[in-house]
This record gives sequence, C-alpha cells and structure tokens, in this order.
Amino acid sequence: VNEKPSGEPTDPAVPLKPHTQKDYPALQLPGYPLGRSAEVITAAYRFAAEHPEVLTYVPCFCGCERSGHKGNEDCFVKARGSNGDVTAWEPHGMECNVCIDVAQQAMQMHASGASVRDIRAAVEKKWASTATQNHAHTPTPEPPK
Repeated sequence: VNEKPSGEPTDPAVPLKPHTQKDYPALQLPGYPLGRSAEVITAAYRFAAEHPEVLTYVPCFCGCERSGHKGNEDCFVKARGSNGDVTAWEPHGMECNVCIDVAQQAMQMHASGASVRDIRAAVEKKWASTATQNHAHTPTPEPPK
C-alpha cells in the first residue's frame, strides 16, 4: 500500500511521518561538475528520504510537474518499499539547482522547528515569481491540518 512507483504519491490514507533508514541505495553522482556540492546534494537526498512528511507537501518550481512530479520529494525519491525505505533515487534532483535549493530551504526551516505549513508558505513566497504560465509548480497536496 505504501509502494511509490515512479511519479505516484504514497497512499494518502497512510499518515506520513519521519522515516529513519539504516542503509540507502547508492547515490550515483555524475562525473561532471554539478551546480551544488556533493555534500549539499547528498544532504537534500537524505532529507527527502527521512522526511516525506515535509517534502511531500512542498511544491517544486523547476517544471518537473511535466515529468509527473507532485512535490519536492519526487525530485529525489523515485520509489519506497512497503516499510517506507527508499529503494530507488530519482536522478533529476541532483542536477537541478531549483530542486536542491527548495529542499535546502525546507531542511533549514524544519531544523529550526517550523511547521510544514509554514515551510510550504515560505517556499511558495520565495519561488512563486519563477512560476509562469508554461512553467508553474508541482500539483502538491496541502499538508494535513
């Protein structure tokens, strides 16, 4: 029921919560320079893996909705097993500065104790000006009340 095939959200009936995972799939960074450091990229992927209760409800503004992404978590996590562990990474996030920067903003706000609603509002405020008619943001569900 919690299986997340590529582009599909996790079952909305199952409450999302922080998820600790013992072993992660290998993150294969390309051999060419990326827009952010390997440390920043790896931190974004780990945050996405450990905090679906945050990034599932945070939109992305890079145009990845055209690839079926529903929220910023989809930029990093391709699939989760029934136990919630990440079984496959989405490679898109490592090469997209917008995805990484949105995740970093969410990660910093979460670390300071902000609610998911406040994180989403701040991300939307910061990134809304990048949205255009042809390039909006992901159709991200609202966080639970």
